[in-house]
Amino acid sequence: MTPQDVLQLVREQNIAYIDCCFQEFCGPWQHCTYAASELTENSFTQGFGFDGSVIRGWQQLNESDLLLVPVAETAVVDPFRDSPTLQLICDIKDPLTKKTFSRDPRSIARKAEAYLKDTGVADSALFSPEVEFFVFDNVRYDQRKEAGYYHVDSVEGKWQRGGDSPANLGRQIRGYEGYFPVGPADSLADLRSHMADLLTGMGVPIECHHHEVATGGQCEIDPRAQGLVAAADALMRVKYVVKNAAQRHGKTATFMPKPIHEDNGSGMHLHFSLRRGDDSVFAGRKYAGLSQEGLWAIGGVLKHAPSLLAFTNPTTNSYKRLVPGYEAPINLIYSSRNRSAAIRVPVYSNDAQTKRLEVRFPDPSANPYLAFAAVVMAALDGIQNQIDPAEPIDHDVELMAPEDQAGLARTPNRLDGALAALEADHDYLLAGGVFSEQVIRYWIDYKTQSEVVPLASRPHPYEFCMYYDA
Repeated sequence: MTPQDVLQLVREQNIAYIDCCFQEFCGPWQHCTYAASELTENSFTQGFGFDGSVIRGWQQLNESDLLLVPVAETAVVDPFRDSPTLQLICDIKDPLTKKTFSRDPRSIARKAEAYLKDTGVADSALFSPEVEFFVFDNVRYDQRKEAGYYHVDSVEGKWQRGGDSPANLGRQIRGYEGYFPVGPADSLADLRSHMADLLTGMGVPIECHHHEVATGGQCEIDPRAQGLVAAADALMRVKYVVKNAAQRHGKTATFMPKPIHEDNGSGMHLHFSLRRGDDSVFAGRKYAGLSQEGLWAIGGVLKHAPSLLAFTNPTTNSYKRLVPGYEAPINLIYSSRNRSAAIRVPVYSNDAQTKRLEVRFPDPSANPYLAFAAVVMAALDGIQNQIDPAEPIDHDVELMAPEDQAGLARTPNRLDGALAALEADHDYLLAGGVFSEQVIRYWIDYKTQSEVVPLASRPHPYEFCMYYDA
């Protein structure tokens, strides 16, 4: 769409409001709604002013003014608003220089796309995330000085099979058997189809959806592969639709990586390739049909994985998922079929055009603009510096001798470990001015002070089980 197309759509659909959405640095999507009469052709270059000082991680109070600049090609009608509303994703710009704002995640993703082209390694990067999430029927949680608790409830949960609720029909999914039975055990198929229909109508093509391994309503929706920025835009719309559609059906959805103890967590496996025209740079005649560039890209991602996790797995809860025993890809190895590996090379097809890597450690709490950009930068560093990924490991790691397992590199086991790795290893992110020292420094400081430290200072409910009688 062009700005003229958007204005024509506003007239044809009798749009009453324009909803300007943007991704803040450290948190969820934000929005501001304007009367449709405020949208003109100039809006797509001049933008709308707003107070950047109230957005976490952005401006100081004395330099608060920023611009929301709508991107015409992202215009879609919002299916959840009662008044006809057009949703537009926005770039953030400085009102004085008109340059993109350095902490705008979307601008960082666009710089990664531009830098990729400048290197000559590839024309584009394609991403197709497998987006996992939980749908619950009831959630309660609180944290006070004298109390802290959480409780999740799902009619699908195996823990509710003995309950006396009228909703209990004995169809709960047994542990680790959620992948993927038909209804009535899978009670969420119609809801997922509704979500997929809404997303398709919003310009996010969906490849498939299904129930996932965990009990308690774990689902997966897979958008089709798109370019880096487009894929990140699509993921934000997936989160928006999933949360709102669940709410409309009297349920609640979460992309929290590990909401249930002793069950699988939610990951976001990234199917990722670099492209020259229609061809995959990763296709060749080496291991699993990879090119030498594909192997070097694996080497870059594995080398930088501990620091990458600060962006791809950016919450303290992320590391509750990355533990042994739940199919979590904690081993920094690669393989064609071994799903305990951090990187898998799918072998479903011999088509060279579809040759890709599956980066398995990310989770859906990630800011997709930052995470996708960081993965591209790590892969590029691997190719440019010809980083050897060592030999693949195709056998079951859990069957290896303990001394052999001990020699494998693994993902950090806590967020502060990933942040420390990012502090020590981030030069690859600075190439081409994609990330900046200021952005990385703020990310580390914000995550440490706002998430790591507050969690570390609070008593955990399980500590009462362990230590109350000390």
